[in-house]
Amino acid sequence: MRGVLQKLDRYIIRKFLGTYFFAILLIISIAVVFDITEKIDNFLEKEAPLNAIVFDYYFNFIPYFANLFTPLFVFIAVIFFTSKMAGDTEIIAILSGGVSFKRLMFPYFISALIVATFSFYLGAYVIPPSNKTRLEFESVYVKNKKDTGLNDIHLQLEPGLFVYMGQFYSYRNKGKYFSAERFEDKEMTSKLSAQEIIYQEDAGTWLLTNYIKRDFIDKMHIEISEGDSLEMAFNMTPADFKSEHRWYETMTNTELSEYIEAQTKKGVGSIKPYIIEYYKRWANPFSAFILTLIGVSLASRKVRGGIGLHIGIGLGLSFGYILFMTISTTFAINGNMNPIFAVWLPNLVFALIGVYLYIKAPK
Repeated sequence: MRGVLQKLDRYIIRKFLGTYFFAILLIISIAVVFDITEKIDNFLEKEAPLNAIVFDYYFNFIPYFANLFTPLFVFIAVIFFTSKMAGDTEIIAILSGGVSFKRLMFPYFISALIVATFSFYLGAYVIPPSNKTRLEFESVYVKNKKDTGLNDIHLQLEPGLFVYMGQFYSYRNKGKYFSAERFEDKEMTSKLSAQEIIYQEDAGTWLLTNYIKRDFIDKMHIEISEGDSLEMAFNMTPADFKSEHRWYETMTNTELSEYIEAQTKKGVGSIKPYIIEYYKRWANPFSAFILTLIGVSLASRKVRGGIGLHIGIGLGLSFGYILFMTISTTFAINGNMNPIFAVWLPNLVFALIGVYLYIKAPK
């Protein structure tokens, strides 16, 4: 009996993973065709090189899109092959042979673990660097992609040193209307202002243009110096201002964690999207287990309508999960909802649905 169960495990795992990757291949192919149709005019107008389109954009677009919709692919895979097994009375034969429904779930969860681990590694460490290439391609060759920049930036770089920028453009590493103010015992001791500030990547310094520096000697005396350019080092980099164009998608989990910690210490207030992205990378892989539970519980029952009905219900629940996640994270960014709660709430709700369906599933 033990050998039969091991053979059954391998059979279900092979079916699960095979259908999962087939669903990815099929839907990604359709998505690429639609994306090419939508962007072909932009590529021609901007004269995008073919190798850049293939390797810089679509080579990086495919894993990003696939991982983004992993919950959908998992659900489709589980619903499809489990419904087929139920339609061919394989599920009934397995349960009648003495295999409990709980034991039947074991190879499904092994498969879900493989998918979840694969998805987490991709989302946390592989896709972020490739996203940078994809976003840079879009900024150059896709119409209406503008570097609008961040406005009214306030930072405390160190105790007593505060900086302000009216605007900062990440893709150009350039800011406007810069000022740095230093305080001692709540008294301003100096103020440096510049029309523009540009990051020098090779030297790791900032180039200030059209600057004015005021040193407050005492309440009656001020020393003023000015010039066309001045190179200085500040405890900040362009990465501190990468909020536009979903820049957090280009950071690995390690970089994201370090960035959040550094920005929190500096008192930056606009880092909620980064915090939510960090927690989403941990929460999203768990959807593989939850949606697998729901999918097996639904599709293991042989019903009139067969695979078509099951796939219809599965697609509805999958899109419901994705929509729920989008809504809850939007509330967290624009409202007062706790980021951790917002990210895990869809998992909690759908886990309860999964447990209910599991209890109601045929045993």
